[in-house]
Amino acid sequence: MPKKKKVLHAVFAVLYMVSMLFCSIGQPVEIYAASGVEAVVLNCYSKTMKIGEESYLLAFTSNGKKPSFSSSDSKIASVNTYGKITAKKAGKVKITAKIRNGEASCTVKVQKTTIQLSAKTISLENGHSAKLEVNSSTGHPVTFRSNKKSVAVVDESGTITAKKPGTATITVTVDKTTANCMVTVRKPTVSLSKKSISMYRNRKFRLTVKSSSNSIPKWKSNKKSVATVENGMVTAIKNGTAVITVTVDGVSRSCEVTVKKPTVKFAENEITMAVGEMKQANVLVSSGNKPAFSSSNTSIASVDENGIISANDVGKAYIYAKEDGVKGRIRVNVK
Repeated sequence: MPKKKKVLHAVFAVLYMVSMLFCSIGQPVEIYAASGVEAVVLNCYSKTMKIGEESYLLAFTSNGKKPSFSSSDSKIASVNTYGKITAKKAGKVKITAKIRNGEASCTVKVQKTTIQLSAKTISLENGHSAKLEVNSSTGHPVTFRSNKKSVAVVDESGTITAKKPGTATITVTVDKTTANCMVTVRKPTVSLSKKSISMYRNRKFRLTVKSSSNSIPKWKSNKKSVATVENGMVTAIKNGTAVITVTVDGVSRSCEVTVKKPTVKFAENEITMAVGEMKQANVLVSSGNKPAFSSSNTSIASVDENGIISANDVGKAYIYAKEDGVKGRIRVNVK
C-alpha cells in the first residue's frame, strides 16, 4: 500500500477513536493529522430530533480551523454557522461540516409529531360540554377546529359545547400533524307532565316539561281560538279541542286539551213576579264562570249583569244565562 494511503487510514482511525472518546466523556480533544491531510470528526453521526428541538453538532478538524456547516434540506432541519441544528418538520436530512479538503456528515431524523387525545369519540346532549385533552410528543401549541359549528363548537382550550343534534369532527393540530375526535350530539330525552287535560273556559293549567337538554323549550298551540299556551301555562279560551306541543332540540311531545262545554241550568223552570218586584236569578254553571244574562223582552222583564231580574210590566218573558255558547233559561210571568 502506498505510504500516503497508509497515513490517511491511520489518521482517520485515530480521529474516529478520539471522537468516540469525546462522545463518552464530553471533554475537548485535540486532533493531529499527518502533514497535508485534512480531516473532520463529529461528536455524532446520526441523531433523532423532535420538531422545534435544537441541538449542537460539534465538529473537530485536523487543521484547527472552524468548519462550515450546511444542511441537505433546510426545510427539514437547518444549521447555523456554529453547528446549531433546528428541527423544522418530519423527515431525514444530512448536516455536513466541511473544511477545505475534508468533511463529515451527520444524518438527522426529525420525528413526526405524535398526538394523543383523551377521547376519539365524544357523545353529548345539547348545551352540555366536555374537555378534550391533548398530549403531543413536542408539547407545542395546539389548535382546535370544528367542521360543523352548528352542531358543536370548540374553544382554544379544547372545551367542546354541543349546539344541536348531529355529528361534528373536532380536528386537533400540532406542528401540522392532525388528530380527529368525532362528536355526536344526541337528541335529548323529553317528557311532558300530561298527555291530555280537560278544562273549562278561562281555566288555566300548568304543563311541565322534563328534558335532559339545557335548551329552552318551545311551546305551541295548534288552535289558539280554543286554548293558548305560554311557557307551559295553558289557558282555555272556548269549548273545543287543541293540541299543545313542546319542542326541545327537535324532540316534541304533545298534550291534547279539551275545553269542555259547561252545563247552565236555572234552579227553577219558571217564576211569577209582580210588577216592580226584583229577584235574584238562581243559576248553576258547572264551569264556575259567571254567565252572561239577557232577556227576550225587556219591557216585560229585564235582567242586569249580576242576574237580578226586574218585573217591568204584565206579561211573559224569558231570562237567559249563557256561558261558552251554552244557554239556560227561565220563564218569568209578571202579574
